[in-house]
Amino acid sequence: MPLVFILALPFAGSIIAALLPSNARKLEAWLAGFVAIACAVLVFSQFGNVIDGHVVKTVVPWVPSLGVDFTLRMDGYSWLFAMIITTMGALIVLYARYYLSPQDPVPRFFAFFQAFMGSMLGVVLSGNLIQLVVFWELTSLSSFMLIAYWHHRLDARRGARMSLTITGAGGLCLLAGMLMLGHVVGSYDLDVVLASGDLIRTHPWYTTMLVLVALGALTKSAQFPFHVWLPNAMAAPTPVSAYLHSATMVKAGVFLLARFWPVMAGTPEWTWIIGGAGLCSLVLGAYAATFQLDMKGVLAYSTISHLGLITLLLGMNSELALVAAVFHMINHATFKASLFMAAGIVDHETGTRDLTRLSGLYRSMPITATLAVVAAASMAGVPLLNGFISKEMFFAETVFVSGNWETRYGLPIAAVIASAFSVAYSLRFITQVFFGPAPRDLPRAPHEPPLRMLIPSAILVLTCLVVGIIPSFTLGPFLHNATIAILGADTPQYDLRVWHGFNLPLAMSFLAMAGGIGLLWLLRHRHRTRPGKAPLIYRFDGRRTFESLLEGLDTLASFLLDWTRSPRLQPQLMLIVLATFFVAMLPLLRGAWLQPELSTPVNPFFVLMWLAGGACAIGAATQAKYHRAASLLMAGGAGLVTALTFAWLSAPDLALTQLAVEVVTMVLILLGLRWLPPRVEADDEQPMQNALRAFVRRFRDLIIAVISGAGLSAIAYAVLTRPHPKGISSFFVQQSLPLGGGANVVNVILVDFRGFDTFGEITVLGIVSLTVYALLRRFRPPPESLALPAARQVLPTKGKLLDRFAEPDPKAPIPDGVMKIPAVLVRLLLPMAALVSLYFLIRGHNLPGGGFVGGLIMATAIILQYMVGGVIWVEARQRLHPQNWIALGLLLAGAAAMSVWWASKPFLAAMSWDLMLPVVGHVHLSTVLLFDIGVYMLVIGATVLMLVALAHQSLRLYRKPAPAVAAPPPEEEGSP
Repeated sequence: MPLVFILALPFAGSIIAALLPSNARKLEAWLAGFVAIACAVLVFSQFGNVIDGHVVKTVVPWVPSLGVDFTLRMDGYSWLFAMIITTMGALIVLYARYYLSPQDPVPRFFAFFQAFMGSMLGVVLSGNLIQLVVFWELTSLSSFMLIAYWHHRLDARRGARMSLTITGAGGLCLLAGMLMLGHVVGSYDLDVVLASGDLIRTHPWYTTMLVLVALGALTKSAQFPFHVWLPNAMAAPTPVSAYLHSATMVKAGVFLLARFWPVMAGTPEWTWIIGGAGLCSLVLGAYAATFQLDMKGVLAYSTISHLGLITLLLGMNSELALVAAVFHMINHATFKASLFMAAGIVDHETGTRDLTRLSGLYRSMPITATLAVVAAASMAGVPLLNGFISKEMFFAETVFVSGNWETRYGLPIAAVIASAFSVAYSLRFITQVFFGPAPRDLPRAPHEPPLRMLIPSAILVLTCLVVGIIPSFTLGPFLHNATIAILGADTPQYDLRVWHGFNLPLAMSFLAMAGGIGLLWLLRHRHRTRPGKAPLIYRFDGRRTFESLLEGLDTLASFLLDWTRSPRLQPQLMLIVLATFFVAMLPLLRGAWLQPELSTPVNPFFVLMWLAGGACAIGAATQAKYHRAASLLMAGGAGLVTALTFAWLSAPDLALTQLAVEVVTMVLILLGLRWLPPRVEADDEQPMQNALRAFVRRFRDLIIAVISGAGLSAIAYAVLTRPHPKGISSFFVQQSLPLGGGANVVNVILVDFRGFDTFGEITVLGIVSLTVYALLRRFRPPPESLALPAARQVLPTKGKLLDRFAEPDPKAPIPDGVMKIPAVLVRLLLPMAALVSLYFLIRGHNLPGGGFVGGLIMATAIILQYMVGGVIWVEARQRLHPQNWIALGLLLAGAAAMSVWWASKPFLAAMSWDLMLPVVGHVHLSTVLLFDIGVYMLVIGATVLMLVALAHQSLRLYRKPAPAVAAPPPEEEGSP
């Protein structure tokens, strides 16, 4: 249970923070700080349970039939990362409390911040591959919202879009890789996967799985060539940068690589892909950081470089390199977050982060300068700081790596060069900002921030010092637990000491420091004359390249749309039918589908019924040219024959649904028929050519219709004549009552066996209805359609769907074609229809019916009130509007799906109770009924919302015309 609280607290805090008023800044900060500290305390309390490789697990059944459970898993490695996430989160909350201005929407910041914290905790605590990917994508979404926090700025919107596009695409690749891993291993449980290293490395899919997992990890950790999103994400507020890009989000990729190191490392493919990307990022990031002008730009590219160092260590296929990588993950989080805080303080107190404008801030900001100097020294690898120890471990691994001579000599040389650049940009970051002459023309006079704003940075700097001086006593036990959790019995012996004697790694460290100082001295002239332009690579702009790729995709999409779209409905339908025919033709090519195994006798009455339906279909096609209403009636006749066919073939549920859908569709088309454009008559100047074109077009459409219809009929006939044991239908028929608790197989399939599909479908239905309403509410009919008599009066309906409409004038003549039905009869029909719809809803689990059919019946009755009773009469008495029906339907369906978790059952499972009630007798209740009620309400809301939106367009004919404005008097001759 502690793991559940650790994960749930940030999400609960996010919801509460979003609901707090915007002026409660202190309360929101206290809430976020309390959540972070509480999570940190809970995580720390589990340290005794994860010592020496022990694992703490909490398992909640999710989809047990697929081997997918909601599993929270904590070992020494995930414990270490959870401590970093929570403790760093608490420090960032304190820092953000003073960084954010009174004009910033603070509730939104802390809501997104806590949601991101919870997502990261979900990544490190997930014990299931699918669950890990879900939280992985949640980190991308929440970081997108944090980066775009100042959404009024163009750079923030661009940076957020770039980060979401790149990391989201990598997340999709990771999902594919995890699905393949689970399929190969036979389980999605992380413990089972981590114990199957030999099986994974020897499988033919290994390279594909490695590439997919690597794409997910490298995009998240901003490794070459996907590093371009990280510098552009610096448009986020500095607390976001300090948290996301030093301790959490960018660490998710290297966390994943280290987690799967035992099962995927040890091959040449791993070395070349992971190690190669890390080496490129290490050198390129350090080189680019040396020439940046923005303080956060320097830190962004240095982050790419240090993450490249970690990735390179993970790609070396060495256990000691893995230990060094985990150690540097911790060290980098401490000094980089402190440096981001220093950059934010400088920006907050001076109004700029431009290195060319800043200098001499040590005089006015001595505490900030001291903290920044120590943190930058740790980043540069100065002795007696934690960065020095992990960098020396890195040098040791590059020296003792085995392989060809290019690797043995090239890797240490590249490491020294990258470290020299690291020293150069760290030294430049400090000397150019805090030393030198006093600054001039700054937006604000520099001064120290509030003391509490410096506390988080001071704690991190103190950590750098303590770990750098006595690493084995401070961080040693935690690092040991983390490495044992990854490597198990293969954990190597290592010694965390500051002094290992005079050796080659120490010499490389001093060489890099001397080289960095000399490099900065050599580049001093270029920094003055051509600031901000890195030689050789300054022409390559990642943001510009990304925008060009998006523009190329837009151009390609526009070309395809121009080639395929048409303002006419007929060409669009032709393309849809052709594409559907091509896809449906694929199974027919195998031939086995066309060999029926059962004979079905043909009844003459059935043939006559289908002849009538075919005649209606042909009539609908031919009458569409002359009389659309007649064509619609014949189409309804074809639909009625289809419903009768379902009833004939012993499918009463489908027959009821088809009949209800036909009625609603008829009403929908009747309302939309009014707005169809008039048919364009052919040009009489070329009658022969026009007649020939029309004949060719109709003959083409006839061929397509016949072929498509024959193909669909062949598939339907093949399915109908197959024996039941060969299909899945026999399983549903046999297990409907034992497993689903209902005799109506169709309804049990919809709300139980395939309840997740139904939940997704009703969600899509609700979205579509809201979209249709949003589009139609802005649609205005052409002026020529406003020719009917004006309204007698205007009745306001504030807050309703209708804005200002009036009832038609009763003295006005009724247009031709409008049925004269007494409104009172239709109003009496509503309670009867409600009873019928509820009857079909309640009986649906055992007899033909269900929420969908009942909802359509009720929706039809409601729309008839609009059509006959009048809009004003209906909406003046309507207490629950369609949008509310949609929302309540989704909430009820979701509640039914999640309520079973309290009984430790999988998501969307059913719970049932048998009750004996007085008078009524035996009553069987189930959560399936609650789910079906949700479907019922959403179908009513969605159907009514779309039909009423169309009905309102027709009722705009009765809008009271605006009073005519008198024409101004003619100007007299000679007037000005």
